[in-house]
Amino acid sequence: MKDDLGLPEIADGEDKLSPFKNRLRKNYKHIRKWAKRTVTNAFRIYDRDVKGYPFAIDFYNGRFCVQFFSSNPAIQEPSERLQEEVINTIQDLFKIDSSNIYWKTRKRQKDYAQYEKIDSKKQFFTVFEYGLKFKVNLQDYLDTGLFLDHREARRLVGTMSQGKRVLNLFAYTCSFSIHAGAGGALFTKSIDMSNTYTAWGRDNFLINSLPFRNHEIIRADCLKFLEFETRTQNRYDLIIIDPPTISRSKKMEGKFDVQLDYIFLISYALKLLAENGIIIFSTNSRKFSFDESEFESCRIEEITHKTIPLDIRNKKIHRCWKISKINC
Repeated sequence: MKDDLGLPEIADGEDKLSPFKNRLRKNYKHIRKWAKRTVTNAFRIYDRDVKGYPFAIDFYNGRFCVQFFSSNPAIQEPSERLQEEVINTIQDLFKIDSSNIYWKTRKRQKDYAQYEKIDSKKQFFTVFEYGLKFKVNLQDYLDTGLFLDHREARRLVGTMSQGKRVLNLFAYTCSFSIHAGAGGALFTKSIDMSNTYTAWGRDNFLINSLPFRNHEIIRADCLKFLEFETRTQNRYDLIIIDPPTISRSKKMEGKFDVQLDYIFLISYALKLLAENGIIIFSTNSRKFSFDESEFESCRIEEITHKTIPLDIRNKKIHRCWKISKINC
């Protein structure tokens, strides 16, 4: 049985032969209580908790996205036996059809592959996050359109946005901007290079009834946009910078690398920051090193611990900083 959020109720119990099934059951029952309270139906219910089961399993409004983490580039999918066990376990616990289980493989590969199209099913559906609506797609791309690990960062931005002018760089599908708009931002401006994701972002604004006159979406290279924008009179109270680790595109000159380019990004963002303004900078790069000495006249606070959701077991999945001007 499901409730209005599509959150199935599952029975109590214990399977003496399957620690994987027991962990999945325990995790879901715990997270479901939080999900009902917060009007959220997109969250992680398993993340490599049990040895021998190298999966992350995400719940999206009655559908399940199973990501297989391959340590061997030659292995594209789990064994038939293991795959069958995972499918049977999910079906037994949640009483769903196997067509609602989607598989993805996470392996060592070029860092920008997550943005490349892998299918053309165009089967979009809507999920809730803190009562806001977002379109997701579990088939056409490696990523789904909504990064679950940034949920609390998005909520934080929403709480900071009342009456603010907000700039969202590397906006992807504009989820940060949606939270900002719903949080009462005077306006938002979302910048991303992809036609696909800027169109996706527009759909997210539409389904949340946020008017485009207050929420501009621009397709542009973020680095070039920053250079141009600093020559205008535009200033922002809140700037979100959540770039990819590495990216290469035909629309870009050269390759973007967050470790090499973050100083440029933040330096130019500071030029656009209004008095008492704040930058939220985040990265998923595991090797990233933030040299605070490059911004000695700024107040820098790492807020990673405030931005990791309760359903994300890996507390190093991203890092996040709050940057504000002192005399810079």
